[in-house]
Amino acid sequence: MINETDAVIFIVDDDDAMRRSLAYLFDSAGWKVQVFGSARDFLDSYDGHVPGCFLLDVRMPLMSGLELQQELGRHAITLPVIFLSGHGDLAMAVQTMKAGACDFLEKPCKDQVLLDAVTRAVARSVEDSRRARQSSAAASALAALTAREREVALLMAEGKASKIIARELGISEKTVQVHRHNTMAKLGLHSAAEVTRLLMASGAL
Repeated sequence: MINETDAVIFIVDDDDAMRRSLAYLFDSAGWKVQVFGSARDFLDSYDGHVPGCFLLDVRMPLMSGLELQQELGRHAITLPVIFLSGHGDLAMAVQTMKAGACDFLEKPCKDQVLLDAVTRAVARSVEDSRRARQSSAAASALAALTAREREVALLMAEGKASKIIARELGISEKTVQVHRHNTMAKLGLHSAAEVTRLLMASGAL
């Protein structure tokens, strides 16, 4: 199971002293840290999906933090983003938050404020990872069902009795019972409520 101990704090800042200071702070607090001097350095080395968050400097040469945020979206990298800026203003903060950032902090920033922001972001990332795994597992389980079994499962999730399902699908109640049995067996479930939860986890409901 993925949890906070697996998380990585990705720091992208062109200021070497700032990178070292942030890395020391988070390392001292027990976080795993990776630092990059530019957005391109990060994009060239990132090779997986782990929980965590980004600490991005807003103003960097070649590719700014705002541009990197957009690039992350294009690469389907969904980790929470915290912006750090020594030149922040309200318009910039609003722009980053509208684009999905979870925080916008101005330099210099108190250590505890940074630690609290990262803790919130990582908790969100871990929860997102958990939901994504559940959704993937549920979708894989449902893929084992036939089209008719899936129809029956969806109607079961609506709380409909076998007689009603049979009428809606134009099949016999006995056939519905067979499909219900096969659906439960394939999914390893024992009740309509469990089927409902699985369908919700997969996004089918």
